[in-house]
Amino acid sequence: MTSNDIVGLIASYIYAFGLLFVVEGIGKWRKWPQFLTRKLIHIGAGMWIWGILALFDHWTFGVIPFATFIILNYVFYRQQTFKAMDDEKATPGTVYFAISITILFALLWRTGGVADRVPVAAAAVMAMTWGDGVASIVGKRWGKHPYTVFGHTRTWEGTAAMAICAFIGIGLTLWLLSASALSPNSAPVSFGRALSMAVIGTIVATAAESVSPAGTDNLSVPLLTGLVLYFVV
Repeated sequence: MTSNDIVGLIASYIYAFGLLFVVEGIGKWRKWPQFLTRKLIHIGAGMWIWGILALFDHWTFGVIPFATFIILNYVFYRQQTFKAMDDEKATPGTVYFAISITILFALLWRTGGVADRVPVAAAAVMAMTWGDGVASIVGKRWGKHPYTVFGHTRTWEGTAAMAICAFIGIGLTLWLLSASALSPNSAPVSFGRALSMAVIGTIVATAAESVSPAGTDNLSVPLLTGLVLYFVV
């Protein structure tokens, strides 16, 4: 373990709990609805993968923060510790999201000169982070055309927002992260290649989000998107 790994661990927990307390506090002050604060935490948590990639020297230590939040999020969910994230109607989606990130980064992220596939993992996480986060907000606020799949109702407006954000998140991540300072041992991906892969990833992510029962999209979207991108990038 290096000093950067230690700093990364400390910073990760400070960021995570800071995010929870700040959104909880502001949400109560501004009287934000719970669905909004939950999605803001969702987006903020997903974006920390960039902090993980920037701070850690070894992937084996870098996956620890999200792995520990599998357990912590389950405790928070059961105890409803943070009302901004969980209430009596909440699903264990935050637990599933931590599981997905841990699996993707443990399987695909490599440091120390070994061939690295973390751009695929990061792209899949960004599809869920921004796609699902914005889709829920748009659907709740502006959704006028609902549809129901497997007993769970979504809106076409939210699904459209999901597709747009997933496309941008996947495309930019594959293009900018590949062969960058954050992933020097990954293969470069051209802008055109990234866009074509984003189309495929977006179709998978949007379809998975549309048919997954409440909360399980936090598993299906990143894992299925990551699986498809792994074989096509």
